[in-house]
Amino acid sequence: MNKYKTLALNTVVFAIGNFGSKLLSFFLNYLYTGHMSSGVFNTKEILELCANFLIPVVSFSITDAVIRYGLDKNYDNRAVFSNAVTLLLCGLGGFLLLSPLLRLYGDIRPYWLLLVGYICVSCFRQLSTQFARARGFVKLYAADGIFCTLLLFLFNLIFIAKLEWGVTGFLLSVMLSDLCSGVMVWFIARHGRYFSFRYLDKELLRVMLRFSLPLIPTAIMWLITGFSDRLFIRHMLSDTAAGVYGAAAKLPNLISMVSTIFFQAWNMSAISENDSAGRSKFYSQVYDAYISILFVAGAGIIAFVKPLSALIINTDKDAAYESAYLFTPMLVVAVLLMCFNQFLSSIYTVSRHTQNSFWTSLVAAVLNLLLNALLIPKFGVHGAIAATFVSYFICYLIRIVDTQQYISFRIAHGRFLINLLILFAMCEVILHVKAMTALWLGLGLVIITLLNLRAILLTARKVLRRN
Repeated sequence: MNKYKTLALNTVVFAIGNFGSKLLSFFLNYLYTGHMSSGVFNTKEILELCANFLIPVVSFSITDAVIRYGLDKNYDNRAVFSNAVTLLLCGLGGFLLLSPLLRLYGDIRPYWLLLVGYICVSCFRQLSTQFARARGFVKLYAADGIFCTLLLFLFNLIFIAKLEWGVTGFLLSVMLSDLCSGVMVWFIARHGRYFSFRYLDKELLRVMLRFSLPLIPTAIMWLITGFSDRLFIRHMLSDTAAGVYGAAAKLPNLISMVSTIFFQAWNMSAISENDSAGRSKFYSQVYDAYISILFVAGAGIIAFVKPLSALIINTDKDAAYESAYLFTPMLVVAVLLMCFNQFLSSIYTVSRHTQNSFWTSLVAAVLNLLLNALLIPKFGVHGAIAATFVSYFICYLIRIVDTQQYISFRIAHGRFLINLLILFAMCEVILHVKAMTALWLGLGLVIITLLNLRAILLTARKVLRRN
């Protein structure tokens, strides 16, 4: 089977398991906005971001090392997993000792014990599912995605829709669904056979830590870029504005979800093809198709932003949500840049230069903080969105140059810029053009589709080729 077909089939498997589940999770936003005011919804978002902020710290980002070295045939999976479990246990122990400090933040104080449980269980699930993926249990990994989200949906219906427990119900739903998921995968994949303290390998442990430790600040930097927007908006504007911003970000997150599904399959292919002769050509072809598909998807969401937003944002609880769709188009463009940065990060993963991933992320995070402070007082929520886009774009420019020294591959910079300019024009139409809006948006979608069709079709032919 050729490498393009392998990548495509792995993407399909992950899509079956993840896209349906992620789409269901995506529509839970309608449930949340229907049962929480914009202020309460913002508290839920802050707790979720706080968990995502702490998980890589508590786990030492060791699940990334599990994928990198678990897929590498030069390393013993028993040693990889035993090292990872030991590090996670140490991280969880330290976190439990320090967890009372979470009470210092007002929004977290009423929920800190539930948040601690959320973080611990999520770390366990990540390790269990990622090791299954590293061992080749791709179908189990995909099936678990559906299982976990169905449980999440069921628990949300009980705790939020039925019992009206709000933020408490959300935290309980995530914690219980993650626990069931992690335990199920652990026993079906029989991970217990791979863990023993006698399998610990100190040299491999040092290698894994050198790989994963730079990814901790990297993950934190990306979260700061998203988290700081809401904190700045909340304190400089209002809780309502922060809640509306959070709701507006849900639709762009659909692109991020699709990208993450592909990225799971791509990481496996990139590691497998790391030493192949045609590596540069493979990267060029895949990256060209990847950005083309995302540009078309982004244009499609912007073109239909108002009806799509109505599907996932319930305005019955709070009329403030009605304006959320106006902020979505530029957030879509920002998320596209984030996805391109994610692809380039795979080069750092494959080449084991994760420290470069850290410092490029640091540039984005610092720039985002500075621009938020400067732009939000003057431009409101649009200032936060502009800060996010600029920080992602600068990071992209740095990475597109820096990664070439590790894996050199061809990039169509001219087409990239034209796509970006057309998306900006479509965003302008949403905000300021009242006449023939549908016509201009449709025209933009058609142009972007035609501009990117050739790259998509070329890769499709590679996939369909027999060998």
